[in-house]
Amino acid sequence: MSIYWRMIRPGLLATVLFSMAVAALAAPEPPPWTRLAAAMGGVALLIAGASAANQLAERRGDAQMERTADRPLPSGRATERQAARFAALCSLAGIVWLAAFQPSAVALLGALSWCLYVLIYTPLKRASLWHIPLGAAAGALPVLVGAAAARATFEPVPLALFAAVFCWQFPHTAAIGWIYREQYANSRIRVAAVADPSGRLAGGLAVLGAAGLLLAGLVPALFLPGGAYLPVALSLGVIHLAVAASFLHRPCDARAKTLWRMSLIHLPILFIALLCNG
Repeated sequence: MSIYWRMIRPGLLATVLFSMAVAALAAPEPPPWTRLAAAMGGVALLIAGASAANQLAERRGDAQMERTADRPLPSGRATERQAARFAALCSLAGIVWLAAFQPSAVALLGALSWCLYVLIYTPLKRASLWHIPLGAAAGALPVLVGAAAARATFEPVPLALFAAVFCWQFPHTAAIGWIYREQYANSRIRVAAVADPSGRLAGGLAVLGAAGLLLAGLVPALFLPGGAYLPVALSLGVIHLAVAASFLHRPCDARAKTLWRMSLIHLPILFIALLCNG
């Protein structure tokens, strides 16, 4: 079972489900817990299937990178057939579950996220830098899935959270791409730091993403009563933007690691502040 657990990428799974739950709970009328739990269960299956499909497609490239060489497929602990069956089973079960027990928008958005990640983002990683925004969209769509579970897909706060998660991925991936740029180059993955070794492209994307995250993070304050959310969102956004600007000014491993650490704490603190303020 441990090989399948590694295919799921539990850290990614937890992050996506948390953002999805926050979007649902931040809706004007949060859904019943039973509906939210059912939606999260279906999305968890989709994420598991997408992650396994991604690792199956990238098994040869993963074997060339130290940070991914110990994954089940490149390490030889799992076979391609096992991964393919697991990916198909989880993906199909997730779609069927959402279609059967959730509003149609939930199933459609879940399927769209899966298709973007598996069918478009994954093959583009070695072909074009367009995989960066497309991957960001795939990663942010579960926020709208959570909102759809509350029948609030196009409400201002969930849309702002979608924009925040979308923008957040630019500084996050820019930092990771810089830190592991040599491994990505060996694996022929087109991250910004490989396309432009000077770091200007990675730094520029980080600044643009952090600026967008700052603005998106402030939008919910317009629809919330007073409280701690606004100062928390403003402080996090300004600090993140300053860290990204520092990396753009002088790209180096130390500043990339600082940017990466900032990206790890920004959204959890922002989301907790939102829930506490709501």
